[in-house]
Amino acid sequence: MKVTVLQENLAQGLGVVSRAVSPRTTLPVLANVLVATDEGRLRLSATNLELGITCWIGAKIEEEGSTTVPARTFADLVHTLPSDQVHLSLDVETQTLNVRCGTSNTDIKCIDSQEFPPFPVPEMDGAVRFKADEFKEMVQQVTFAASTDEARPVLMGVSVTVDGDQVTMAAADGFRLSVRTATLDTPAPQAVNIIVPARALNELARILSASEEEEIAMVVPDGRGQVIFRAGNVELVSQLIEGTFPDYKQIIPRSYTSRTLVATESLLKACKQAEIFAREGTNVVRLDIKTARSEMEPSEVEVSAISEETGKNETIIEATVDGSDLLIAFNVRFLREVLEVIKTPNVALETTAPNAPGVVRPVGDDRFIHVIMPMHLG
Repeated sequence: MKVTVLQENLAQGLGVVSRAVSPRTTLPVLANVLVATDEGRLRLSATNLELGITCWIGAKIEEEGSTTVPARTFADLVHTLPSDQVHLSLDVETQTLNVRCGTSNTDIKCIDSQEFPPFPVPEMDGAVRFKADEFKEMVQQVTFAASTDEARPVLMGVSVTVDGDQVTMAAADGFRLSVRTATLDTPAPQAVNIIVPARALNELARILSASEEEEIAMVVPDGRGQVIFRAGNVELVSQLIEGTFPDYKQIIPRSYTSRTLVATESLLKACKQAEIFAREGTNVVRLDIKTARSEMEPSEVEVSAISEETGKNETIIEATVDGSDLLIAFNVRFLREVLEVIKTPNVALETTAPNAPGVVRPVGDDRFIHVIMPMHLG
């Protein structure tokens, strides 16, 4: 293998795929990045057997070939090289990769590419195609609600269903539920009902944030237990989570006795202040919803948190309340996290009773709904 590539492109490609490298593994090759020539480009791939990322970068190919290079060593080296052409040449017999750039000349011991796990080659004809920006927003609005408890693997994933031109993503951890819907420009060739690990979707959103791609394609190969996403020169393969996702539609309250409209930014700031004190104790934030006592006075929400060690915090926010007064408590981190992913200026909080779930909706956007369980008012 003899290849010439720009340092900037190589560093960027390694930055994308290195996130899939296994940090602790009994298989040494999984700590490496596959470097291979591929139809006039250089292919970089990394996998931890659950998640795999491939990135293709432009290169001048003088001699075809492939090897696997220790990921951390290679990435750290490339980042220190000058912004110039990098010459890569492989001694196949000794599996040594020579890296030359400017006055720098390095030899890195590699592992034969035959030991690297094979990646699937997807047929993209039957792909489901999303707008990249909308897909990234959907991921950001649901993955934070997925569980991190390995005892319930199904809840560590995101339910992704596609039916015609309608797509729904949902995540829940037993204390909260996030559901986001969207309409595709082109209906999907076939229905999809899968559970994708939240971590894989977060990696995908991160890749999309750094790219200028306008479209992302998703393929679910038959019988592989995998999902493949492709956006431009990057491809991500993830194992699917087996099991049945809970019927979350039963959790969403059908009605409410009180609907409170507040400015999203005001409630978010109040929650951030309350969290400073709530995190010292039980993580509880109290929302005291008060209807207007007269036409001259606005309705309001008093957001408060108490810590026996550090003190207490109270913030009063103007609101529009349709319904009755209510005092309800939530986990302040859960409430803050949902407010951070809401894009509309105003948000609605629908409540029924102090011991019943609350529903958070962006005002003017019916594609997103979040259900949050209340906490006990001590």
